[in-house]
Amino acid sequence: MNLWMRLRELRRYPSAMVGVGVMLLLCVMSVYALVRYPYGTAIALWRAGEMAWLETPRNAAPKWFNWFGADLPETIKLSSDNAQVLAFEDLGGVTRSVLLFSFDFLWRGGFPKEIAVFYEAAYARTPPKVTFSWRTPDGREISLSSLTLRASGRYLPAADTALARRLGGRPPHEALFARPDDPSRPLVGRYELVAEVFSFEPETVVRLRPIIYGQVYGWAGTDHLRRDISIALLWGAPIAIAFGMSVALTLTFWYLTVSAIGAWFGGWVDALVDRLTELRMILPLLPILIMVGMFFSRSLWVILGALILYGLIGGSKGYRAMYLQARALPYLEAARAYGAGSFRIVFRYLVPRFLPLAIPAFVQAIPGYVFLEASLAILGLGDPLLPTWGKVIQDAYSQGALFVGYYYWILLPAAMLFVTGVGFAMVGMALDRIFNPKLRTL
Repeated sequence: MNLWMRLRELRRYPSAMVGVGVMLLLCVMSVYALVRYPYGTAIALWRAGEMAWLETPRNAAPKWFNWFGADLPETIKLSSDNAQVLAFEDLGGVTRSVLLFSFDFLWRGGFPKEIAVFYEAAYARTPPKVTFSWRTPDGREISLSSLTLRASGRYLPAADTALARRLGGRPPHEALFARPDDPSRPLVGRYELVAEVFSFEPETVVRLRPIIYGQVYGWAGTDHLRRDISIALLWGAPIAIAFGMSVALTLTFWYLTVSAIGAWFGGWVDALVDRLTELRMILPLLPILIMVGMFFSRSLWVILGALILYGLIGGSKGYRAMYLQARALPYLEAARAYGAGSFRIVFRYLVPRFLPLAIPAFVQAIPGYVFLEASLAILGLGDPLLPTWGKVIQDAYSQGALFVGYYYWILLPAAMLFVTGVGFAMVGMALDRIFNPKLRTL
């Protein structure tokens, strides 16, 4: 039975088909991540910090929280390009324009996280000024603040101490949305932000972008630096697969080859390979990788190289035992009788015979290396540049996500690791039954 026919037997195992579905999902995620966020873009966004994510809410839950009745507010972005112009007049060298930003706030599950008004002003010498006021659905009008607009910046009501005092000491993003009869609940309806702009030069241009930050954002939420966690979840797939498959494929082929050479040549060659294998078995892998990360480099590719170098010490006792039994097979004796060299016998006859048995081991080894990379990241020894599942968990843990209720921050990357491990394990166990007939009776 050829290799393709054996692989087709996976259809007989429902668990294996689920695992294949997981693999396909990871492949789709990897392709989408590469297309949607190219490598350079993803790294730049993830490493830029909060300054690149000023228009997203901090520590926002995923949008699908609202599917379960949470009714949490979403982020609302407005712009002066779409604002209603209530007035525009020349007051003798001073231009006065009044812009109206209106929006509907229809969520009853909580208040916005914060409010910000981003501005850009182009002028020659005298900067323009703006006065903000707030209108609630029940007709109340609240004066916010007046400020001089420089080239660019943002106005944060939460940082306006005078406004906070006028609102009774309560955070503005709550007080401005609170019901008069029940301040613990938001008042739903249409709100209006009025901006009265005074320009002192005819060529002055002012752009305003108010943002009301919600409590939910995207399908994965945001972290403490306002970053969209979905970028790390998407990019975690190709990184995890590339890391796990690189190590598993390299070491599986190495163990097959080195164990075959040692078993076939015997003598001091077999003894050397066997002693090196025993040496690798007693060397602690995790402490070695921790030392590499602490004293040399935390780059994922350096860790990958160290892991492969560690695995290249010796071979596999399991493969060695199978090769020792196969040395007496008639077809190998015949090959030696007609003059085939030792290396030809090893690479042409011996290794290919046991190659199918290495396929399940290769598949089952992948999630182990994926979890190893995540473990290093959780310990703070992961690659500082790459957005990986382990790095997300480490960030969440360092920020006390479990203690403040941001469970999604840890559960989503942990779920990706769990699904990846289970998917590869189910396919690997099914392949083990297909390529090892003795397991079919168990």
